[in-house]
Amino acid sequence: MNLVIQGEDVSTPDLKELHRLSGGAAIERISGDAFRITRADPATRSQVAEHATRAKLDFGFVAEDRALGDFGLLAMDMDSTLISIECIDEIADFAGRKAEVAAVTASAMRGEIDWPESLRRRVKCLAGLDSGSLARVYDDRLRLNRGAERLLAAAKHNGVKTLLVSGGFTYFTERVRDKLGFDYAYSNHLDIEDAKLLGTVSGPLVDAAGKAAHVVRIRKELGLARERVMAIGDGANDLPMMSEAGTSIAYHAKPVVKAKADYALDYAGLDGVLALFPDSSGLSSARSGSGK
Repeated sequence: MNLVIQGEDVSTPDLKELHRLSGGAAIERISGDAFRITRADPATRSQVAEHATRAKLDFGFVAEDRALGDFGLLAMDMDSTLISIECIDEIADFAGRKAEVAAVTASAMRGEIDWPESLRRRVKCLAGLDSGSLARVYDDRLRLNRGAERLLAAAKHNGVKTLLVSGGFTYFTERVRDKLGFDYAYSNHLDIEDAKLLGTVSGPLVDAAGKAAHVVRIRKELGLARERVMAIGDGANDLPMMSEAGTSIAYHAKPVVKAKADYALDYAGLDGVLALFPDSSGLSSARSGSGK
């Protein structure tokens, strides 16, 4: 197997020590901040994990022949995964209730409280707010996480279908879908009347079970084996979706998610996925920054 090491600053001493610990053969540079140690022994995982944690580096043991093109479906959460914010927290800021709503959001993402109930509580706090606040959040505050555009472009070039599935709101997922070219997008519909938020959502609820159901349905529609599905998330409500994927990646995630994911990216951007599973489409290997 290959041992992929990446982070914001991969020092030579750390790389050499991880090479020694893993019993690997050669060290190869993937990009400026990502390296591959070939023929590494996965039985050394615990020693590698201990050192990588101290050095603040991401690591992953990957079969030598795995590539992005092996997958048929990439499913992603939106808030705090694809984008850098929790949209509902930012909307609540315009109602003067950001701290209150953000606390509930954080608790739900850690899996401490029932997610559907947390959504109802948070959305209720938005009642009476001018619907123009949604545009202000999208225009002024929503930013893609580092590497998002490169990952989505690589998926497209490799023929991988892409699914954006969010416990957030259609106002944002539809715009992000169109910007990045997602094949599918599902989330919750905020009820609006007379240009005011009603404090409710309508339609099928996209909660943890809803996310997983969309992944399963689309996988079956595409005729894919579970092993050809990759799912990326950060919160407890992503775990059922991630369990339906052959490969799961925790992105800057809560501990409960990292503990159950196949891989965790805490320091790399979303294009860190391409260090684990190389892009064979011929796109540039240059890393992309964050942006609108």
